[in-house]
Amino acid sequence: MDFGSLAAAAEAVHLSPPALSRSLRALEDELRVPLFDRQDRRLRPTPYAETYAERARRIVFDEREGARSLALMRSGELGSLSFGMGSSIAMTLLGPMVLELLSAAPGLRLSTLVQSTDVLLAALQREELDFFVGDVRAAEADDSLSAEPVYDCTFGWFARRDHPLAGASRIGIEDLQRYPLIMSGYANEALLRRMAVLYGLSLPLQAHFAASTNDVSTVLTLLTSSDAIAPSTDVAVISALRAGTLVRLDVQPVLNLQLTLGIIEQAGRTRLPAAERAFKVVRAHFAAVRKEVDAQRSRVTDRAVARAGRRPRASTSRA
Repeated sequence: MDFGSLAAAAEAVHLSPPALSRSLRALEDELRVPLFDRQDRRLRPTPYAETYAERARRIVFDEREGARSLALMRSGELGSLSFGMGSSIAMTLLGPMVLELLSAAPGLRLSTLVQSTDVLLAALQREELDFFVGDVRAAEADDSLSAEPVYDCTFGWFARRDHPLAGASRIGIEDLQRYPLIMSGYANEALLRRMAVLYGLSLPLQAHFAASTNDVSTVLTLLTSSDAIAPSTDVAVISALRAGTLVRLDVQPVLNLQLTLGIIEQAGRTRLPAAERAFKVVRAHFAAVRKEVDAQRSRVTDRAVARAGRRPRASTSRA
């Protein structure tokens, strides 16, 4: 079914065409149904084959997983591990994660991919990755995948610490639009529509932004070296917030979007011991991020409340 011809299929499984033809006939005899119509030297799948194919693929997958489980038992900590994550997550997680995994298993061979969730999903489905860290909604429509949620993202508007709007209270969208706006990081259509509704902006939302990039390093450079402002997840800018080079702006209404990050993998797949350790690293990382983000948000709220009684709104002060 994959290759469309007996000759191509025989070459793929390293058999001669007559040998594969005999095996196919034997399978049809055992199932007591015709699987292919043989016309013009090509094999055309029958409805029986279409029905049986999904189960057959699962049989092949389970056979590979059985052999893989035994190999893992034999090799212990040897072997390879491939995983991916988005650039906003990789900024603070990837380096420490690789170091920890290699220190625990020096014989391990790691391969990492930093890309958007859609690219990571395609790589996982091609079995090029053992898992990736990204938007858990990527696994919702595919029963062959499973997702473990680990972090509910919070969003905000961010600028350099000495930005003209830094410290202002109850900043509105009209205040933000006086400065270059940067569309940053991962955002699907649902998030963009929600943002448009929150701030009364027309679609496409990108038309209201001066620049758009999914490279977090570029976003941080633009924010710290200019008056640019960007909406972002806390995860993407946590290192800059920690260093004090960026601040969260008190924008109203609050950028209330829903995005849950998690670990996405093939359902039912045997995990490497290194993967189990990697999952622990991911969980611990996001638990620490949550504590830090909550503390920062609390400080911003306290300062905004303290200023509210003695300072006018941002737009009024500039007027």
